[in-house]
Amino acid sequence: MSTTSTPSLDQHATPVLQAIGLTKHYGQVIALEECDFELYPGEILAVIGDNGAGKSTLIKALAGAVIPDRGQILMNGKPVHFRNPLDARQAGIETVYQNLAVAPSLTIMENLFLGRETIQSGFLGQLLRLVDRQSMLKDSENYMQSLKFRIQSIRQPVRTLSGGQRQGVAVARSAAFAKNVVIMDEPTAALGVKESGMVLELIRKIRDRGLPVILISHNMPQVWEISDRIHVQRLGKRAAIINPQEYSMSDGVAIMTGAKEV
Repeated sequence: MSTTSTPSLDQHATPVLQAIGLTKHYGQVIALEECDFELYPGEILAVIGDNGAGKSTLIKALAGAVIPDRGQILMNGKPVHFRNPLDARQAGIETVYQNLAVAPSLTIMENLFLGRETIQSGFLGQLLRLVDRQSMLKDSENYMQSLKFRIQSIRQPVRTLSGGQRQGVAVARSAAFAKNVVIMDEPTAALGVKESGMVLELIRKIRDRGLPVILISHNMPQVWEISDRIHVQRLGKRAAIINPQEYSMSDGVAIMTGAKEV
């Protein structure tokens, strides 16, 4: 258990990301029904729910991968309309998926800047789109050092890293470019205990740097260890928001399955 202090949350503050009355139907299947959601500055908010509860659809709507039938999404109090994931990325929302979306043959630096390479300044650099590797190398080293990410060299290929380190690179890449929110979908699903601990510690450091994090996970011990609040999803809507210091894991599962109400 980490000794990292939990930040005090100001729930009178404007949510960084908010959903009001999100509804999404697939024919007769109700994925979301008048679902609400709030993510506040400086918190790790876990999202839990049984299979079919609608948590994946909720997160995809917030990340721009699903367009809701009804409802509203707001960022810092202002309505936004995401037509696709690129719209969400341009609004400062980055998503980390569980399938280790890294390029093993590329270096750590190249993975961090993959698809967003720094172009050299000057007329020729801009005209020929020449990559500024020295700038990228310096920025990568400074950033990974600030996260206390334990690696031998920023130049080493990702294939030489452990599973936890690879997922750490994916997490760090998203956090490096996120301006408002990082969404993490089962980031420790394929990892062992030690490697999971490494990724969880990295998530804390990202939160402590000021970026709020949405964590989707089936791993209840990890949820209770790391989250500041827990959004419980059930039957397409929010069943409850609970504080992990006030409710036990068994309470959370009972709320998730409908055996207990808050």
